[in-house]
Amino acid sequence: MFTNVYFSFYTFVNMKLDTLDFSQLLEDYSHFKVSSLRGRYLKEEDLIKEFKAISHKFKIKNEGYSEEDRIISSFHLGHGSRKILIWSQMHGNETTTTKAVMDLLNFFSLYKNITDSIFDLCSFVIIPVLNPDGALRYTRANANLVDLNRDASSRTQLESQLLNRVYTEFQPDFCLNMHDQRTIFSAGNNSFPASVSFLSPSFNEERELNVTRKKSMSLIASANLMLQKFIPNQIGRYDDSFNSNFIGDFFQAEGTPTVLFEAGHFPNDYEREETRKYIFMALLKMVQDICLDVKEELIEAYFEIPENEKLFNDVIVRNVKSEDSTIKDIVIQYKEVLENDHINFVPFIEKIEKNIPSFAHREINADEQSLILEKHCSLKVGDVLSSFKVNNNVFVI
Repeated sequence: MFTNVYFSFYTFVNMKLDTLDFSQLLEDYSHFKVSSLRGRYLKEEDLIKEFKAISHKFKIKNEGYSEEDRIISSFHLGHGSRKILIWSQMHGNETTTTKAVMDLLNFFSLYKNITDSIFDLCSFVIIPVLNPDGALRYTRANANLVDLNRDASSRTQLESQLLNRVYTEFQPDFCLNMHDQRTIFSAGNNSFPASVSFLSPSFNEERELNVTRKKSMSLIASANLMLQKFIPNQIGRYDDSFNSNFIGDFFQAEGTPTVLFEAGHFPNDYEREETRKYIFMALLKMVQDICLDVKEELIEAYFEIPENEKLFNDVIVRNVKSEDSTIKDIVIQYKEVLENDHINFVPFIEKIEKNIPSFAHREINADEQSLILEKHCSLKVGDVLSSFKVNNNVFVI
C-alpha cells in the first residue's frame, strides 16, 4: 500500500504540464478527489467546509449574494496572462461538475510542480456554486423560479448580475460553463450513453463560425480525443441553436471563447462518481491546451463528435403480458426526489406500448409473462413501479 502511494507521488512530482499522463491521473484519482463531496446532493455545510479548507491555499472572495442572501464565493488563482473563468451549478440540481471543479482545486493545491507551471501561464476565477438557493432545494431554477441559463441578456436575477459583473471585471480569455444533463441522451444514433457532452455555442442565429467559436471548438475536439481513450463512443455534442439568453451564447457573442460541459450518465453510475472523473480530465486537458497556447484548429474533429439524441430511458421492462393478453414494453424513468439530504430515484412509468425502440440503461425481459405486484392493480402511465415479480424472480427498480 505505501509503495503504491509513494509511486503515485513520485509520478506526479515528475509529471510536467506539457506531458500530462491522463491514464496516471485516472488511476490515482482518489489521491486528489474531494471525498466528502459525493452523490447527487451536496450539502451546503459540506461545501462551506471544503471552501474553508481550500481558502488556506488559494484566495477566496465573496462575490455577492443570491436572491435569498446566500454567499456566492469564488476562488482566484494564478498570475498568468491567459484568463479562464469557470462557473458551476448555475442549475442547482446539477452537481457533478461542482464535484469535478472541487477536485480540480484540490489537485492544484496538492501538485505544486504542475500547478506552478499552470499558474505562471494562466489566471483563474472559479465559482463552484452560482445558484446556492437552487442547490439547497436541488432545483434547476433559483429561489424566484428563474432558470439562470435563460437570463443572460435580461439579467433579472442577482445571480445573473453577479456572473456578468465578474465577467466584465475579469475580462476572461476563455469561459467554461459547467452543467449536468439527463440520462435520456445518447452519443449519437447508437446505444452508447452520452457520459460527457460538449458544445461550442453559437454567437448568432445563422450559427456561423468565427475565430472565437473556432477556439472553443478546438478545445472541445482536443478534450474529446483524449477522452475517447477512456470512454470511447460516450462523448456527445449538444445542439447549437442560438438563444441570446443562454449564458454560453451570450459570452460567445461578446467575443469570449466559451465551452459548455455537460456531465451525463455512465453505466451503473447514477451518483455520477465516475462521470466526475472524466469532467475533471476534460477540464484539465482544456487548461493544458490554453496554458500551452495550442494553435491547432480542430474544426472537422469537433463536428465529428456525434450530436446528442434522446434515445435512452432508465429502465425498460420488455415483453410484458398485459391484462388484455397483448405483449407490451413498460418504460420507467426515474424522478430525482430530495429527502433528508439524499436523492432518491423514484421509478415512474412513462410509457406502456408495443415494441418501444428506445435503449435503456437497464433492461428486464418478462418473457411474455404478467408482472406480479405486491398490491394487485392495473399499471398505468404515471404510476410508481418500485418492484415486481416475474418467473419467480423479484426485481427491484
